[in-house]
Amino acid sequence: MVGSAEVVQNGYSNGSIHNGNVTEEKLDELRRLLGKADGDLLKIVGVGAGAWGSVFAALLQDSYGHYREKVQIRIWRRPGRTVDRATAEHLFEVINSREDVLRRLIRRCAYLKYVEARLGDRTLYADEILRDGFCLNMIDTPLCPLKVVTNLQEAVWDADIVINGLPSTETREVFEEISRYWKERRTTPIIISLAKGIEAALDPVPHIITPTQMISRATGVSMENILYLGGPNIASEIYNKEYANARICGSDKWRKPLAKFLRQPHFIVWDNSDLVTHEVMGGLKNVYAIGAGMTAALTKESATSKAVYFAHCTSEMIFITHLLAEEPEKLAGPLLADTYVTLLKGRNAWYGQMLAKGELSLDMGDNIKGKGMIQGVSAVGAFYELLSQSSLSVLHPDENRSVAPVELCPILKTLYKILIKRELPSQAILQALRDEAMNDPRDRIEIAQSHAFYRPSLLGQP
Repeated sequence: MVGSAEVVQNGYSNGSIHNGNVTEEKLDELRRLLGKADGDLLKIVGVGAGAWGSVFAALLQDSYGHYREKVQIRIWRRPGRTVDRATAEHLFEVINSREDVLRRLIRRCAYLKYVEARLGDRTLYADEILRDGFCLNMIDTPLCPLKVVTNLQEAVWDADIVINGLPSTETREVFEEISRYWKERRTTPIIISLAKGIEAALDPVPHIITPTQMISRATGVSMENILYLGGPNIASEIYNKEYANARICGSDKWRKPLAKFLRQPHFIVWDNSDLVTHEVMGGLKNVYAIGAGMTAALTKESATSKAVYFAHCTSEMIFITHLLAEEPEKLAGPLLADTYVTLLKGRNAWYGQMLAKGELSLDMGDNIKGKGMIQGVSAVGAFYELLSQSSLSVLHPDENRSVAPVELCPILKTLYKILIKRELPSQAILQALRDEAMNDPRDRIEIAQSHAFYRPSLLGQP
C-alpha cells in the first residue's frame, strides 16, 4: 500500500508482503472490541508529526490504510511551518535518488512544486510535504503519503485511538486543548503515548509527572485507557524494515489487543504491565544518551570509555527507577536494548556529540533543525530538580550521612552543570567518569534494591 489513494499490485507495501487475511482479521478484531458496527469507521489519529510520530502513522497506513471502509488513519501537525531553501534543495536530491518516490510524485502531479522549491520560486510547508510522505525531521527517509489534518479539533473530536507523538514538553498544552473538544464525548478514546520525558513538581511533595499522567490530568481520561509504547526504535530504520522490538505498557484491558494490532513481521510488539518503569526509563535514556554522545566524541569513539560510561549511567538509571517503583522491571532485555540503541544512535546522543565537537552550541536551544526536540535536555533539568530535594535523602554508602539522591548520581549532576547551569564544558563528562571518589556502580544498585529506598510519593502515591 502506498498512500490512501493508490493500489499496490501483488500485495507489496513499502518493500514487504502483507498477509491480507491476517491483517484484516486483526483490524476486525480490534473493531469488535471497540464496538464498531459495519460501515462505522475505526478512526485513528496521530497527534504530532516528529520522526517517530510520523513513522508510527505511516506504519499503520501501510498496514491498514487500504481497508478504507473499515479504518481511517490521519495525522495532525500544526500548520504554517515553512521549509527553508536548503532543506528544499536536499529534499529534491532525495526525491531524485529514489525512482519509486519520483514516479509516485509524478503520478500525483506533485513533482513540479519540488522543482520550483529547489529553484527558490516556491515556499513549501511542513504539512504540505507530509502529505507527500516527507517528515521535516527525517528528510532522508521518504514515507508513504499521509492524510494530514492541521485543525486539531477536526483531527481528534471523534477519534477512537489517539497516538501521542508530541514531545513531552508539548504534551500537556496540546491535550489541555484537546480536552475542550471532548467535553461532549459519549465514548472514551484509547490513547497511546510515544512521548519520552518528565516534568518535576515540588508541591505538595516532590513528585514527577510523566506524559501519560499529563494526558490523564488534562483530559480526565482514565489511566486504564492510556498506554505507553517504547522500545529500541530508531524511526528511520524501522520504516526501512530493520527488525525491531517494542513494548506497549498499561492496563490489562487494552495492552494485549493493541500489541496484536500493532505487531508486524519486522516490528514485534510485546505487552507489559509495568508502565512506570518503561515510561520513566524512556525519559532517563534520553538524559544519559547526551552524555554518551559527548563521551564518544571526546574519546574518539573509544570502546573502553564508552563501556565505562555505560556501566555508570545504567547504574544511575537503576538507582532512580527504584525510587519510583517498588518492584521495577530489571534493566534487561528490551528495556536494556532500548537504552543501548538510544545511547548508540538516538538524536540525543547525536546532540551530545555535536556539542562536544563544537558543531552546536547550547545557545542554539534544544529544538534543532532537521532533528526536532532534544528531549534529554529538559529531562536533565527535571530529574536533577526532583532528586536534589533533601526530603528524599538517602544514606551515603561511605560517609554515613544522609544526602539528596542526586549526590549519588554524578553523571546526572555533571550533565546538569553542563546543559542547564552552563558552568562546565562538555569535557567535564570525562572527569565525572575518572573521579577516583566515584562509587562502584554495584554500590549504587545495592542501595536501590533496598525496599526502604522506594518513595511512592514521587509518583503521587500515598
